[in-house]
Amino acid sequence: MTPHRTRLLIFIVAYNAERHIAKVLARIPRKDLDKYDYEILIIDDQSRDATFERALDYQKQNLNLNLTVLYNPENQGYGGNQKLGYHYARIHGFDIVLLLHGDGQYAPEEFDRLVHPIAEGKADAVFGSRMLNKKDALKGKMPYYKFIGNIILTRLQNKILGTHLSEFHSGYRAYAVKALSQLPVERNSNDFHFDTQIIIQLVMAKMQILEVPIPTHYGDEICYVNGTRYAYNIIKASIHSRLQQWGIFYKREYDLEQKDSPYRFKSGYLSAHSRVVEKIPAGTKVLGIGSASGLVADALIQKGCTIKLATLRNQGSQGLLDQEFVEALHKNEYGALLLMDLLETLDQPEQLLDELRDQIRLTDPDIYITVANIGFFITRFQLLFGGFNYGKRGILDLHHKRLFTKKSIKRLCEQSGMKVIGMEGLPAPYPEAFGLNAWSKALVRLNFLLIRLSKGLFAYEYLIQVKAKPVVKHLIRHSIKASELRKQQHLISE
Repeated sequence: MTPHRTRLLIFIVAYNAERHIAKVLARIPRKDLDKYDYEILIIDDQSRDATFERALDYQKQNLNLNLTVLYNPENQGYGGNQKLGYHYARIHGFDIVLLLHGDGQYAPEEFDRLVHPIAEGKADAVFGSRMLNKKDALKGKMPYYKFIGNIILTRLQNKILGTHLSEFHSGYRAYAVKALSQLPVERNSNDFHFDTQIIIQLVMAKMQILEVPIPTHYGDEICYVNGTRYAYNIIKASIHSRLQQWGIFYKREYDLEQKDSPYRFKSGYLSAHSRVVEKIPAGTKVLGIGSASGLVADALIQKGCTIKLATLRNQGSQGLLDQEFVEALHKNEYGALLLMDLLETLDQPEQLLDELRDQIRLTDPDIYITVANIGFFITRFQLLFGGFNYGKRGILDLHHKRLFTKKSIKRLCEQSGMKVIGMEGLPAPYPEAFGLNAWSKALVRLNFLLIRLSKGLFAYEYLIQVKAKPVVKHLIRHSIKASELRKQQHLISE
């Protein structure tokens, strides 16, 4: 059986490179190519010169070279052209794709240094870095303003993203195609900051990045990058991704979390979870409605409570709760009901509250409701600048259908026949974003103090304790029964 040879695509992005393209192809060392089952792909991004024709001429003169030359009838941009090449690598079953520029700025002779670690399974991506040996970058005639700018921007991006790369701005890269297939690269920009976005995606997906030193060469090639716009875009992209990790912002290209729920039990600081567990007396039998209520189940069990979890039927059906839970409510089996982070996800939360009130009848369980506060100051600040950005978690969770302020959630409860016993404003879960440390705990305490000044402005979410007022049909039945009993007692006394 023939051993598997790594399938390598050397992908050359080309734009107005007619003077360089043949030289770049000639410099690719054939002895290193022969290690791989390779193909060289050139995609000319609607050049205004004869780049495409020069590449075709080279192809005709080197029939022994596995070379494919394509042309974009419409310019796709630097990032858009990469998307085409990476898609080509996927659909043709390549293991590794190497990105090379057609203007000769990056040394084709060095390609195997980038490819080999991926072939050995040591990395998901390998970047050729000109800044691992900074003196070599200046020797290679990197303009001094680019040298300084590269250092400053890379340090800033490392700080924002928590990374330790020597350079974010090299265009000489190799990727495992399997790794690329797991990243939403098609959602990235078609502009030059595509390269930064793909680094961000690799980092967020916790993939292995390796850097290798490469020589620097600056010649007569023309740079098409607008430096100011590029710097703005890469910093903005880095900040967006960080805000997304904190649950403040959301962009689909950075949606790389696992498919399981992004929520977990919030312990070790003041949160809705910790307060609910604190408020429910030990030994209480609890009914948790909705999946979020299950997050506190273990903590309640440790406290000596028993808890059952109920999922809801499709809204619009006659009853949202299964019959077993309805009968248990009739019998007053539950001392507490939990509706945690549930009302926001319903088209008609009124239907659930009405049903609970009806099924509770004349029993008297405590009902604990938690909802996010759309009036939180960060959400208001975003709205001030035109933002209303839904995300994977937080106040603007993608699953939220109804949004509440302090007044509107109280009004919903009261209009649904619930008596509000207490309403607490709770701080944002900073430890979920920054880790459970002294800094995040201090933010929680500060937020709690601000809530005392203005609950509507500084509460991230509300914990509302309510009691269901009896429905009239149950009250009249109770009155009739009580009247009959009183009448019998009166007759006996006569």
